[in-house]
Parts: sequence; C-alpha cells; structure tokens
Amino acid sequence: MKVVSELDRQLIQLLSGNARASVAELARELSVTRATVQNHIQQLQQQGIIQGYTLRLSNAYRGTMIEAHVSIATEQRKVSQLCRKLQTMDDVRSLYSISGEFDLVAIIKSASTESLDQAVDHISELDGVIRTQTSVVLSTKFER
Repeated sequence: MKVVSELDRQLIQLLSGNARASVAELARELSVTRATVQNHIQQLQQQGIIQGYTLRLSNAYRGTMIEAHVSIATEQRKVSQLCRKLQTMDDVRSLYSISGEFDLVAIIKSASTESLDQAVDHISELDGVIRTQTSVVLSTKFER
C-alpha cells in the first residue's frame, strides 16, 4: 500500500464527515484544484483505501431503531462458519472479532424490541455459539 499523504488524510477526514460533498467543496476546503481532488480520490479508490461511500442516518430516524451489541463466545473451530451465518442475518449490521472473554461482537439494529429479541435468540441458537451477552444502546453521544 502506498503511503498516504497529508492531503489524502485531510480528504479522507472530510469525506468521512460528508461523503456527498462535491469535488468543488472539497477543493475549496483543502485549498487545491478540483482536478487535484479528483485525482486523489481516484488514487485512493484504486488503492482500495476508499472502498465505498455510506449512508449516515439522522439521530431522529436512528432513534426509531433499537441497537444492541451482542458479545458472542464461540467454539474456535466454528468461527468461520458462524461468521458466514451471521452475515446472512439482516439485523446484523456489522461483526467484529475481539480479544478477551468473548470472540465476536455483532452490532444489531432492529425495528422493535420483539425483532431484536428474535435476532438475539437466533444468534444464541447458532451452531458454535457457547454464550452471548447483549447490551442495548441507550443513546449515541457522537459518531464519525
């Protein structure tokens, strides 16, 4: 991987804050030409540093969703198949491998407590899961 320049870091930070910012806005903010911004974005995409753009939902809308972090202790030899099964679950938005007492953390977003409960029950029943611990997110203080 190519070394990322200071301009690239600043560009990534701006795009992280607003992935829909226009090239003209980014160029103005960085005090460079639009062509420079376009070239750097293209290079970052070609290097795989920028792999896509995402949607950030308003706090008001997110407030209608229930988010939980499900810590999962697993049988080590079944982690790969377990990850594939979790990836097929719509409510599981992301999955992290972690160190410590648990092996994985699944981030779940559901429309209701009932659907959250069903998702957690489904995870608990998967082959290779030893135990789970669920923490419901009460509020988001900030997100980047």
